Amino acid sequence: MKADIGLIGLAVMGQNLVLNMNDHGFKVAVYNRTTSVVDEFLEGPAKDTLVVGTHALETLVDSLSSPRIVMLMVKAGEVVDQYIDKLVPLLAPGDIIVDGGNSLFTDTNRRTASLKAQHISYIGTGVSGGEEGARHGPSIMPGGDKAAWPTVKPIFQAISAQVDGDPCCEWVGDNGAGHYVKMVHNGIEYGDMQLICEAYQLLSEGLDLSADEMHTIFTDWNKGELSSYLIEITSNILAYKDTDGLPLVDKILDTAGQKGTGKWTGINALDLGIPLTLIGESVFARCLSAQKSERVKAAQILPKQVPSFSGDKLIMINAIRDALYAAKIISYAQGFRLMREASKEYNLSLNYGEIALMWRGGCIIRSQFLNDIKQAYVANPDLENLLLADFFIDAMKRADAGWRKAVVMGIELGIPTPAFSSALAYYDGYRTERLPANLLQAQRDYFGAHTYERTDKPRGEFFHTDWTGHGGKTASTTYTV
Repeated sequence: MKADIGLIGLAVMGQNLVLNMNDHGFKVAVYNRTTSVVDEFLEGPAKDTLVVGTHALETLVDSLSSPRIVMLMVKAGEVVDQYIDKLVPLLAPGDIIVDGGNSLFTDTNRRTASLKAQHISYIGTGVSGGEEGARHGPSIMPGGDKAAWPTVKPIFQAISAQVDGDPCCEWVGDNGAGHYVKMVHNGIEYGDMQLICEAYQLLSEGLDLSADEMHTIFTDWNKGELSSYLIEITSNILAYKDTDGLPLVDKILDTAGQKGTGKWTGINALDLGIPLTLIGESVFARCLSAQKSERVKAAQILPKQVPSFSGDKLIMINAIRDALYAAKIISYAQGFRLMREASKEYNLSLNYGEIALMWRGGCIIRSQFLNDIKQAYVANPDLENLLLADFFIDAMKRADAGWRKAVVMGIELGIPTPAFSSALAYYDGYRTERLPANLLQAQRDYFGAHTYERTDKPRGEFFHTDWTGHGGKTASTTYTV
């Protein structure tokens, strides 16, 4: 009996996806560049399973039933292209290559078109959930050549997380749509993590709370509207003790790493002219954290002279909770607004309610909150911005005062809150009918003759003023973001 699917790349995610597939009755053939890893896997976690080990790509492909499905779980970038080049001569028309890594969506666009011309289907698939999700049910976001979807659908939907009987896996769209949505997911993940870290610093440094006290607070928050995987693991982290009985979190160096998907999200937002301020600040916060030695030096040269917190700690704890919830809404509002623009720009035809549904389980940003997003798009599939949905209008009204209180406390105590603050600035800007861009346009026209529109004339009609009296009437070309 031949295998249902082949998988290349037996790192943590690859191994756990294979075991997940095996649990659901699928026979999987595996290959790894370092062949000893295959043997170790079969003698260890995959022992007494249906998993078939191979030591050559030719053997892997020959072991598969037709149409053959080969899933890549390898490092994004050139490695993916290298494996595609090796696989194509071994495959036949109608066979399928699946890329389950964090590939850039434009690479997936290119690969889908190239392979389609060779009569091979390509599916760029976002997979979220980390080691635990891969093993027990991730969120899976497939896109690419839709002709291949019926073939891989039974496998993907069987192994994905299930919420209320619905698989957290559905076809996202053509070409790079799956990887695009995964990219935005990761950007929102950056935002969620940074927001939680800012709440943690306000509680620990601002209110001088212990790790145990914060564990209790996050545990309580996880029972309400903030209920989510990231809040849950934060609570667990704060409770975890090192061998000496002290909180381990306090001994971890404060420099954060990143793999690039958050950066890609910010770059794409700039390309499309969509304000993604919170996620952008989350990326920059990681960059600043990496400048550890420089920060240590600056702390000696530029010491803080700020007062200690004085006031009702319980009131401030609730204010920080409100800030975390309101800023989280902004993060998702910006992320979904970016996807809306991308869907139009790249012709992706994204279904935002289905995306929220796919993110409800298995993935890192899974939360109760996503049900509310799903319902907002069910009520209005053409919703311009989540902030305009009734549920979120009411939520923002309730959280507004506490949000501002938390940001002010950070300012007064010298505690940085880049994500809280940028989210608040976006919210205030989004609901401001008249922004100072009129002065900005006047400045641009003054020094560069870039023209401006007038409030007393129709949109699309541009004017130039000779501000100095000797600048002439010639205007520069202009563009609108």
